[in-house]
Amino acid sequence: MLFTVCGVIGFAAASVLLVEKVALLEDPSYVPSCSINPILSCGSIMRTEQAEVFGFPNPMIGIAGFAMVTTTGVAVLAGAAMRHWYWRGLQAGVTFGVVFVHWLAFQSLHRIGALCPYCMVVWAVTIPLFWYTTLYNLRSGRLPTPRPLRRPVAVLTEYHGVVLTV
Repeated sequence: MLFTVCGVIGFAAASVLLVEKVALLEDPSYVPSCSINPILSCGSIMRTEQAEVFGFPNPMIGIAGFAMVTTTGVAVLAGAAMRHWYWRGLQAGVTFGVVFVHWLAFQSLHRIGALCPYCMVVWAVTIPLFWYTTLYNLRSGRLPTPRPLRRPVAVLTEYHGVVLTV
């Protein structure tokens, strides 16, 4: 259920960001709907090089990634059993995602000096996706857990909500 809900929310936020980015590319004077004031301003973020780290708008990564997460969630809800390699691939994707959104958050806060509300939604769903994918993969043995780490993993699993909140 988490994959489906977070995937849909992330997909929607990334889609809106891409639509806003395209509108800004078409008309440089366009003011995105998420530009509320100088601090909450998507427009000022969308104009930076950080908004196109790989040479294309970052929301395109989100659209692809969240589509996969949503599809995974729906498939699991329908009773599909994914193979180990699939879960490891998903782990790689959410790990990339959580590192990337943390880097983008740092850039927004400390380099650009503005926040994008839609970006913050993406950040807010990426973190639990990473956390619960990692816990699932560790508990199920899809990611090997060395013997000395089994007890800490059990504790983290037991207090998963507290860890996520912190």
